[in-house]
Amino acid sequence: MSSALTDLFPVPIVQAPMAGGVSVPQLAAAVSEAGGLGFLAAGYKTADGMYQEIKQLRGLTGRPFGVNLFMPQPEYAEPAAVDVYAHQLAGEAAWYEAELGDRDSGRDDGYDAKLAVLLDNPVPVVSFHFGCPSREVLDALRRAGTLTLVTATTPDEARAVERAGADAVIVQGVEAGGHQGTHRDIPENDGSALGLLSLIAQVRETVGLPLVAAGGIMRGSQIAAALAAGASAAQLGTAFLATPESGANAVHKQALTNPLFVRTALTRAFSGRPARGLVNRFMREHGPYAPAAYPEIHHLTSPLRKAAAKAGDAQGMALWAGQGHRMARELPAGQLVEVLAAELEAARTALSFRGGAG
Repeated sequence: MSSALTDLFPVPIVQAPMAGGVSVPQLAAAVSEAGGLGFLAAGYKTADGMYQEIKQLRGLTGRPFGVNLFMPQPEYAEPAAVDVYAHQLAGEAAWYEAELGDRDSGRDDGYDAKLAVLLDNPVPVVSFHFGCPSREVLDALRRAGTLTLVTATTPDEARAVERAGADAVIVQGVEAGGHQGTHRDIPENDGSALGLLSLIAQVRETVGLPLVAAGGIMRGSQIAAALAAGASAAQLGTAFLATPESGANAVHKQALTNPLFVRTALTRAFSGRPARGLVNRFMREHGPYAPAAYPEIHHLTSPLRKAAAKAGDAQGMALWAGQGHRMARELPAGQLVEVLAAELEAARTALSFRGGAG
């Protein structure tokens, strides 16, 4: 199955599906055209919105691509904690002259409707985040001719992915930007996530599935390291965030290499689920108090984040970024794939030379 996946794209580079308007059809098409695997992010979109983007992408490339879905989330048990956090955010709402969002805007992200679209209009690859779908869902997609990938952040989660019948597992290290794809959100586990190379090694000894490595990868030499550790391909998000094809806000793109933002951290401040971003004022002031309540907190803060972006205020935005953000390059996405591929080949040649030197 490793070859079934990697045969779809000659360069072992997967463009991470970044929700919130970043992974637009133009970005996915550019990556796929360059030999990687471009991805659309269906998260936070309607089923029809997803379908329209798929149609647009198919008009831009005939190469394989993927679509990412968010899994429905369980009910949150402590609504009072959300009330307290909403009260704390009142000052932000006043500052940005925005209303807080409706926390009850939905928990399933239109999952069933999106699945129906993808079964009626199959795409080459579908991946899942925030949990593992049922065997019935994965089998139905397989019958439709779609390869399936599921994110895992621990060996136990990878075992669940294998049991469910997915074709490959995306192993996401703690270095990754954006949301950690944990199957269950357990606050007691905050701060205990594994780094990518350790995770690859442990998952490789746990399951027989092909692995796609994700987390902090910005250079071809890092892709080579992930492949040498046992991955079949590497998934990069932050590396593509700064490209002109990316749909990220210009303020977000500039912040990646702005000396003002010196580090990243995992926070629940913006969504109620752990996600890595550049440390800014909003994260510092509200992160320590944000409850484990996704997607309620995501819906609650959405108007604030949009208002901050409209005002060009990086201190109030969710500046998702991986640990390698300072290495971002403002290259066209297709050119970036070519540069990464050349760096990968150079690293492989160097490793081969060293291996033969003894």
